[in-house]
Amino acid sequence: MIIVMKPTATQENINMVKDYIEGLGLSTHLSTGRSITIIGIIGDRKKVPDTTRLFPGVDKLVYLTESYKLANKKFRTEPTVINAGGVRFGIDNFTVTAGPCAIESVSQMLEIADTVKKAGGRALRCGVYTPETEDMIKEVRSKTDLRIVVEVKRESLVKAASKCADILLVGSANMENYGILKECASAGKPVILCRGLAATVDELLVSAEYLMSNGNENVILCERGIRTYETSTRNTLDLSAVPVIKSKSHLPVVVDPNHSAFVMEYIKPLSKAAAAAGADGLIIEVHPLTG
Repeated sequence: MIIVMKPTATQENINMVKDYIEGLGLSTHLSTGRSITIIGIIGDRKKVPDTTRLFPGVDKLVYLTESYKLANKKFRTEPTVINAGGVRFGIDNFTVTAGPCAIESVSQMLEIADTVKKAGGRALRCGVYTPETEDMIKEVRSKTDLRIVVEVKRESLVKAASKCADILLVGSANMENYGILKECASAGKPVILCRGLAATVDELLVSAEYLMSNGNENVILCERGIRTYETSTRNTLDLSAVPVIKSKSHLPVVVDPNHSAFVMEYIKPLSKAAAAAGADGLIIEVHPLTG
């Protein structure tokens, strides 16, 4: 449930409503836009009487039908921009993250980092975090000014991975792994949350809601392909998900064309299409050229 305040509402009006709702034993979340303020209510909406609409400055009460609240665009009307160590993901910031599927050596990663930076990339993908790759990731991080992205696949490794990385990535297979999500929520780092190959957009947003309700609102959503009947590509890149998510949520959305297409010559046109669809950035798999 949300309470929409009038454009003419004063700070005193807003505080009065906020204090009243919290006095009912509920939590509130303020979202201040260019012209209106929205007071989000977290908890049992049945505790809020309809007479709340009569408070000075209140425009209307809106009952949310979706199961996600914090990730909901109705809850926060302005697009969210995620700041990851100075690199911004969100509106007016088309951010490219690039790197290999797995880190093999420091020299490999520094060569890739140089190429990524020269091409305008802002973040370096370092593959899956493992205790064996920890020292390499730390060394690479110390030698480049790109933000480091690592994927976490085990709940027990999230805390250690967060000490090496600027951004944690939860892959499609773990979109609904709530143990990993809970650890990521408490790690204090932005999280790129990838859509599962058989997940709906709403299911992706429910997983984002879990992260946010556990204390981490720095969530970046990632579309990377879903399972369909088509066999020409590994999965089908659902670019319609970008405007759909934008209509439902205030969170930034990036697109990973590699994991869906799996064919190099498709990556460039799909990347352009993702930008045209309104994506806030890309995750690109890159490797050094050999031979």
